[in-house]
Amino acid sequence: MEYILIIALVLIVSAALTVRRCVIFEHQRGLLYSRGKFAAVLPPGDRLYFRPFHTITKVDVRTVNVTIPGQEVLSSDNIGLKMSLAASYRLADPYLALSQVVNYQETLYLLLQLNLREIISSLAVDDLLAQREAIGQQLYEKSTSQAAGIGLELLFVNIKDIMFPGELKNIFAQVVNARKEGLAALERARGESAALRSLANAASVFDNNPNLLQLRLFQVLEKSSGNTVVMLPPENNVTSKLLDKAVGKSGEKERRLKNKST
Repeated sequence: MEYILIIALVLIVSAALTVRRCVIFEHQRGLLYSRGKFAAVLPPGDRLYFRPFHTITKVDVRTVNVTIPGQEVLSSDNIGLKMSLAASYRLADPYLALSQVVNYQETLYLLLQLNLREIISSLAVDDLLAQREAIGQQLYEKSTSQAAGIGLELLFVNIKDIMFPGELKNIFAQVVNARKEGLAALERARGESAALRSLANAASVFDNNPNLLQLRLFQVLEKSSGNTVVMLPPENNVTSKLLDKAVGKSGEKERRLKNKST
């Protein structure tokens, strides 16, 4: 009986020392190795395994968003600039990611940097500004298959920032100011053209009806204030008649006032 208890105790101790429990969460996968060889990718769940013959390595398969800081690149017209990237990826094949390279994240950084340099070196600065979104798409398409080779699924890559040298910034600022000044001058020219068209229409109306011009002149004289001297040509008959009429009314009013006073 004592031997049975001893054997049972030995088995319990051995099991405690060799059997391990591993909980793989929903956002993880487990890589099972048997005697140092890869055996399987384990889905989420509660796992028991025997040491030292088996080991389980857990990896995170959630989406990772990264920013690749400013990279110095040369355009096709030999202008140096710095560009930063925003990228998103996840582990599509955990075994490849851990077995093909020592650090899959650094490897992804490197291939994105090299592909970016290759793309930018074929573009001039003006094309770079005009094709910013297209460059990001081209970089994504070029890097997707390379990322898959190390077990990563590249979800997107975009150009985050473009940093130009100081002199180039000043040149771009001058170009923007020149464009704004040109637009302002264009608006002024449009306003002047509209005013000239309005004057031309008015001149055409007055030309067809000269009396209308003289009536308009009289309206202006009525509204004028202060000591204003207006020289009228003798041929302005309508204007003269209107002025005489106004003066006559004024004289008639003065005579009435004199008669009342006497």
